[in-house]
Amino acid sequence: MLRIAICDDIYDARLTLRSALERALERQGIRGRFWEFSSGEGLLRWLERHAGELDLVFLDLEMGELSGMETARRLRGADPGLQLVFVTAYADQVFDGYSVGALGYLLKPPKPEQLDAVLGRAREALYRELDRDRAYVCRSGETQYRVPMEKILYFASDRRQVHCVTAERRYTFYGKLDAVAAELGGSFVRVHQRYLVRAGAVDRLDGSEAVLISGERLPISRSCRREALLAMTRAELGE
Repeated sequence: MLRIAICDDIYDARLTLRSALERALERQGIRGRFWEFSSGEGLLRWLERHAGELDLVFLDLEMGELSGMETARRLRGADPGLQLVFVTAYADQVFDGYSVGALGYLLKPPKPEQLDAVLGRAREALYRELDRDRAYVCRSGETQYRVPMEKILYFASDRRQVHCVTAERRYTFYGKLDAVAAELGGSFVRVHQRYLVRAGAVDRLDGSEAVLISGERLPISRSCRREALLAMTRAELGE
């Protein structure tokens, strides 16, 4: 499923693009979920509360107080893996999008073949993002969150649930910490039966009994101590 935002200050333009995207998704056999925003400010405020819940954003370049280009710069800062597509009525503006790593551009009104191509590139880019281990996908029922690896502080288990913790928020999904550890590999280290930390996120060790991460103190169990200390030493040395 592709999670898509459309940001345009004109209602009819949002409606037209959404309808065209729904038809394109149907042609490709892809499920889609949509959010619509009438301003860049509104999109950015929403994303603060819903980090990792979008895959693809269609941005109109000519919006009110906050332009599509400035919105894109701020989006890129908040989520480097987010795929951006600019929508404009003026062909001479399209080259500006490459300064923020835009996936492409669409001229209004978008043609079916253009939408098909953009959606295909978006899926390929998202797959590459995951293949390069740059994001972790948390799945909870129908909800899916794409969390950039460098933002993850640690994972914590709580009975049948796992919490993926970042500085901004906590993502909860059903699973086992053992399975998460096996999937993530060496950049994350088990420090306790309940905790799996990103070695590079550790601020410091509190003796050999705990680690401090973003102001939180997490215990190191005796059985995990040696491996945890070695992993954090390697991370500190940049190995």
